[in-house]
This record gives sequence, structure tokens and C-alpha cells, in this order.
Amino acid sequence: MKNISGFSKLTKQQKIQWLCDTYFPDDKDAFSNFKKYHNADETLQKLHDEFIENTVTNFYLPFAVAPNFVINGKTYTVPMAIEESSIVAAASRAAKYWETRGGFKAEVISTEKNGQVHLMFYGKKADLECFFEKIHSKMLTDAKHITSNMEKRGGGISTLRLVDKTSELANYYQLFASFETLDAMGANFINSCLEQFAETFRQEALKHPEIDGKYEIVMSILSNYVPECLVKVSTSSPVEDLAVAGLSGKEFAEKFVRAIAIANSEVRRATTHNKGIMNGMDAVILATGNDFRAVEAGVHAYAARSGKYQSLTKAHIKDDIFHFEIEVPLALGTVGGLTNLHPLVKTALQILEKPSASELMQIVATVGLAQNFAAVSSLITLGIQKGHMKMHLMNILNQLGASDRQKEQITEYFKDKTVTHSEVVRIFEQTK
Repeated sequence: MKNISGFSKLTKQQKIQWLCDTYFPDDKDAFSNFKKYHNADETLQKLHDEFIENTVTNFYLPFAVAPNFVINGKTYTVPMAIEESSIVAAASRAAKYWETRGGFKAEVISTEKNGQVHLMFYGKKADLECFFEKIHSKMLTDAKHITSNMEKRGGGISTLRLVDKTSELANYYQLFASFETLDAMGANFINSCLEQFAETFRQEALKHPEIDGKYEIVMSILSNYVPECLVKVSTSSPVEDLAVAGLSGKEFAEKFVRAIAIANSEVRRATTHNKGIMNGMDAVILATGNDFRAVEAGVHAYAARSGKYQSLTKAHIKDDIFHFEIEVPLALGTVGGLTNLHPLVKTALQILEKPSASELMQIVATVGLAQNFAAVSSLITLGIQKGHMKMHLMNILNQLGASDRQKEQITEYFKDKTVTHSEVVRIFEQTK
């Protein structure tokens, strides 16, 4: 019987014991496997336990750094938290490559975030528009207890307007609000404002018979699609300086541009192309305590804004100069949330020299562009597997239970050879 009542009320020890009894009845090491990943510092462990619900252990990801990122003339060492081999190596390689070619140029285009009160209205549109005009200033005033501190720092509500969406769904309207949240990601701030707008709408509707009883507030929630919170990063180089892996600079540049064109014309390629970009961006977002799921959703929606899912990066050649750029929406924060709680998030932000949210946007987008340059460069020259499998070699050896001696021998053997799983197994058996 795997059903359980009141699981959340059990102590952590009891939760672990239930899991062991239910799913690992014959494994005498199950309990210790859960416990071995607990932090020896009880205060720190308690902090981790309280991040989420029903915590039974910690799930570790490697925390790495990629040095030599030159962005707007400043050099960064970028923290990255991710489990996949070759990503950090690729980012580091691209950073070093462009370091000697002037680095990356980054600019934040805009920083507005948004959210909506979604409502249905079954009366006359003119009545709703008139009502909104009457209560507009009161909605903003009623939200002052939420916005005052943000306003003191220069942020707050940018706009609040009524949007007619009835052409897409019958009777559907929005109270559409834009926000400036400065260095905070601002999710709780935005949602609190939206819920206050909805409450003011309800209270005021009671005084207006043309509105009262003719509407339904469906929900109030921020949007993770933030096309007004944009950052752009670019880099360029004379074509003649791009010679690599037996290709002339001209051949490399032209082949690279064609690879980007393919990602723009074929959704299957675009999906994997953009996934590679997110490999780098997600790793920095996670290391700095930001919500990579929210960013992923918004970025992929942006990639499809034309009605067709396409590449997030662009490349072209003009006057024998190779140009490469990315433009992405990024809603990030450097204060609040885990940034104040998670010790390694604090460490990551310190390594980045305590960036503002705008600066972090530039760093994250730059890593995405670098990651894409490394991936596409590999694809159009030596192929993706040679480098990736080289980095994956240690994972295979750990799966096989190789000793330190075997790891050293086998790594040396594959120094100038292509790594395949079957070949690693064969050499491993020979070294036993």
C-alpha cells in the first residue's frame, strides 16, 4: 500500500523511513543514502529543508566557473550550476576565443515586466471602458501600501490599462499592468499588486449596476513572457581572423551563417539550437538563485513571436566582418528570494562582483551567445560528439566503477582518440 495520509506532518526522519520501507524494503543502505547528502552544519541543513516542502535530502549539482568573459570591456568569471558535461568547457572555450577579439558588447534595451487580471465581462464594452476610467486612479491608490517601498527606490507600476481580448475569446478582457522592479525579480510584488487591482475592481463594481453581476475575475497573475524586458549581446570579427579546424575564415563564417539560417527555417533544428543556448543561460540563472523555468518559458515564447519558432541568435557577414548576436527577454533579480538565503547564491553573486539585475541580464545573455557559438562551431567543423564525449568520459568511467589508476590510464589513452562508450568499456576491461 503506497498511499499515505498526513505525510507532511511527519518528521523528516519518519518521511525517510516511510520511503525506505515502501520503496526500498530490501536495501539496507537506503536510509543512509538519504542521510549522506545532508549537510553536516545543522543550521545550514535546516535552511535548505525550509526552501521547499516535504524535504528528505539534498540534491546536489556541480557548481563551476567559466573565466575570461569580457563584456563591455570588463572581465567576468561566471558561476554555472549544471549537471551536463562539456557545457562549462564550451562556454569557457568561447569566452577565451572572443577575449582576444574584443569580447562581447551587451546592452539592456528595456526592463519592464508585466502581469494581468484576467476577467470575463458579459455587458456592454462601453460600460466596462467607462467603469475602468472611473476606477483607474483608485486601483493605483489602493495598491500604494504595496508599491510605496518600490517607488522610493525608483520602481513601481508603469502602466495599467484595459485590454480587449474578445477577438480571441468571447467576453475576455484584461487589466494589463507593466512594472519596474529594479534589482528584484519582483514576482511576489507583481502578483500582490494584481490581486489588489482585482479586489478594488470587485469593491467598486458593487456601486455600479451596469458592471455588478456581469463580470467574473478569473485570475490575477504575472506573465513570464516579458518582451519588454530585453537584453541584446553581440560580437564581431574580421572574417580573416576566424580560420579554424582546417577551414579558412571565409569558409568558417559562411558555413556558420548557413547553420543559423537552417535554425531559422527548420523548427526541429531551432529547438535543439535554442536548447544549447539555454544550457549556458540556465546554468548561470540557477547559480544566481533565479527562476530558470520562468526564463525558459519566456525565451521560447519569444523565439516564436513571429508565429514560427526560430533561432534566438543571428549571424551575418558584411564588408568582410562576421557579426553574431542574440536578443532575449530576461526577468532576473539580484535581491530577494534565494539571493538572500542560499549561501552558494551569495557566493555566485560575489564572484560576479555583486551585479545589478541589468548587469546580470547582460552576463546571462552573453553566456547564451558564447554557448551557441561553441556549439555551432563544433557542429560545422569536427562534429558535436568528439568534444562532448571527451568531457563525458569521466562519467562513463564512474559508471563502470573505475579506480583512480584506471581513470588515469584510460584518460591518457583517449587523449588523441575519439571516445565512444563501447571503446571505453573495451579498454576498461583490459585494464582490470
